[in-house]
Amino acid sequence: MLNTLSDRVYHFSNGIVPLLGLLIFALFVGFVLPQQADRAGTISQGAGSPDTSYFYSSSDLYNMAKAYGADGRAAYVRARFTFDLVFPLTYLFFLATSISWVMQRAIPDSNSRWRHLNLFPVFGALFDYLENIAASIVMLNYPQHTPIVDALAPMFTLVKWFFVDSSFVILVAAVLIAFWKWVRGRI
Repeated sequence: MLNTLSDRVYHFSNGIVPLLGLLIFALFVGFVLPQQADRAGTISQGAGSPDTSYFYSSSDLYNMAKAYGADGRAAYVRARFTFDLVFPLTYLFFLATSISWVMQRAIPDSNSRWRHLNLFPVFGALFDYLENIAASIVMLNYPQHTPIVDALAPMFTLVKWFFVDSSFVILVAAVLIAFWKWVRGRI
């Protein structure tokens, strides 16, 4: 199943598609993300946000929920099911197509296991959605505790950041390898 998914992403990642992904991602990061960050800062009242944290505990999550207040919690959940439905798709599209396009040049052997690294953004987006669902459930149920879900939210966040950050590292490494191969081919 993962082989098939990886192959489909490679097939899709040709021509102008990775450039379109870059353009959409850049516009989103340049125009939409700053506005959303300002709103989130207002909502959180300085308490932070699970989405932008690497490490937090379930206690931290409840402290955030308390600091947000009822209106802030409602706004947080609304943002998770509007803005944060689109943002993971945006970085997924950019990273998956860009990594795939560059990896075709860096590692031309289509049987190489290294080429499956193009799926890291898929897992990043998946865990982003799981994080959003778990954190939203906690926010919606506050002040009541939501056992298990409150423990899963921080784990989903950490795994999300692992895959998202690793995707950028993979992209840079693949670009460097592809550039090195291109330079060697010209010498």
